[in-house]
Amino acid sequence: MDITVRTETKADIDAIDALISAAFQTAEHSSGTEQQIVRALRNSGQLTVSLVAETGGGIVGHVAASPVTVSDGTSGWYGIGPVAVLPAWQGRGIGSQLMKRCLEALRTLDAGGCVLLGSPDYYRRFGFHPQPGLTLPGVPAEYFMALPFQTPIPQGAVSYDSAFSVSP
Repeated sequence: MDITVRTETKADIDAIDALISAAFQTAEHSSGTEQQIVRALRNSGQLTVSLVAETGGGIVGHVAASPVTVSDGTSGWYGIGPVAVLPAWQGRGIGSQLMKRCLEALRTLDAGGCVLLGSPDYYRRFGFHPQPGLTLPGVPAEYFMALPFQTPIPQGAVSYDSAFSVSP
């Protein structure tokens, strides 16, 4: 299987929306707004990293990263998500390729680190762990994880961009 991971282009936007919608359609913890979040981040200039995975000329995966705010004033931290792979293509390592490339892109930006909300069983393989003192209010600590690229690790509450508050 030949997968290419690259930065999104304007021509990819409709395919990305459809892909994200399909990927989260039956997800247990989906808000149903994931594609709207990515669109709102893009429209507000906050979509720092937007990578697609393609094979055979079709887009089969996408990952997004955007700046987050930490209540202690630390800057240079990003939130990863959503990460989406078409259901028929899941379990083939595409999500892992997208995550690795996203982390590389954030390191290139000299980010302090990144956070995400998701399955500990999946995201620990990339080095993500809950960090004492770094929280996402209203979310169980084991599902909110961070990967610091630099020290010290921020201490405080994390806020995502307002795009993450879109309504279905």
